[in-house]
Amino acid sequence: MKLKRSPSVKSGAVLSLLAGVALAGQPAKPAAPAAPAAPAASTPAASTPAAAPKTVKISDDVIKVGVLTDMSGLYSDLAGQGSVVAAQMAIDEATGGKGTLLGKKVELVSADHQNKADVASSKARTWFDVEKVDGIFDLTNSATALAVQELGKTKSKWVAVSGAGSTALTGKNCSPTGVHWMYDTYALATGTGAAVFKEGGDTWYFLTADYAFGHSLEADTAATIKAKGGKVLGVSRHPLNTSDFSSYLLQAQASGAKILGLANAGGDLINSVKQAKEFGLTDSGQKLAGLLVFISDVHSLGLENTQGMYLTEGFYWDLDDKSRAWSKGFFDKFKKAPTMVHAGVYSSIFNYLKAIEATGTDDPTAIAQYLKSITINDPVIRNGKLRDDGRLAHDMYLLQVKKPSESKKPWDYYTVKQTIPAEQVAKPLSQSECPLIKK
Repeated sequence: MKLKRSPSVKSGAVLSLLAGVALAGQPAKPAAPAAPAAPAASTPAASTPAAAPKTVKISDDVIKVGVLTDMSGLYSDLAGQGSVVAAQMAIDEATGGKGTLLGKKVELVSADHQNKADVASSKARTWFDVEKVDGIFDLTNSATALAVQELGKTKSKWVAVSGAGSTALTGKNCSPTGVHWMYDTYALATGTGAAVFKEGGDTWYFLTADYAFGHSLEADTAATIKAKGGKVLGVSRHPLNTSDFSSYLLQAQASGAKILGLANAGGDLINSVKQAKEFGLTDSGQKLAGLLVFISDVHSLGLENTQGMYLTEGFYWDLDDKSRAWSKGFFDKFKKAPTMVHAGVYSSIFNYLKAIEATGTDDPTAIAQYLKSITINDPVIRNGKLRDDGRLAHDMYLLQVKKPSESKKPWDYYTVKQTIPAEQVAKPLSQSECPLIKK
């Protein structure tokens, strides 16, 4: 059996990612960049300043934070330079624009890990040992995040992950100085996987990025589907940043599954979606479920081609006045709406710096203890509680992409279908493999 191109679709067209909703329309051009609507205030409200600590102990007399991310690859649009912008916003906010905290200068460095664990580990080692970086943030790509978190554990350095999804970060590879801030694959499965199943998606085939993140997302979603009585009919695993998905799509088509679950992200997600449409995969009745989709992906594909899609996010710029105000500030600097990763980088650095201010030290153990003692509510996070396994449990949102006719302003892409409470979206500690958890 050969996979044939659909004669009714031009090469390069993109498809509608739908979960239980019919495909419709030709590819829509992304809207021209324009600022998200926001209230007059564009600066997010700062937390109440903590009382000045009696003593101040800052290593090397400088507070240095590093953003280690994908600057040039398939995740650069959802993270990349936008994460650096978000990091600087956090520093400006936490320091009141002075660039100093407790009388110490706050510095920001950034680098491209190229989605390679060895590159990320080498850069992190140089930052920790030579450049005296106190904490590393973002770490888009689970392989790089796991490598850097392990290094941080051995060196007792702060590592805060916002861009990677593997639950191993707070499972068997957890760290007393590592935190998983924004989302993980368990949360995505709890939200998106369950929603697609409810719409009739009871048989699945997975197209999975062949590394830690993809495996984790596939496993967590499969567990959700099976627990509800559904079946997984097969899986194809593709190399990161591949250019040809045709053989994998053929296997998915032959499986007869109702849903092709895309356990990939960024450029891989967009390319697999485009090629599935080119080859007429959905003409046979199969539907696609994007299991990790960012607002940058929806913007690239267009509402005409993504309308009706379900997705799970930890942040949406148009959620409320606080998120709109912060997003307006981000847009003014970057000319794009923030992704969940950008928002997570801001929040993780902002709260890291506020913890230093409150405790008078950049010691990661003291920072962890302080953050576990408070509830985090900022322009990004709602009802955040840092657990002993390093997972920041917070409210997340089941979203559905709007029809073009429903979008009333630039970047107005989602309808919030459900707020998923923090206690439901985080993997129960009773199921944790983290050795820091006492059973």
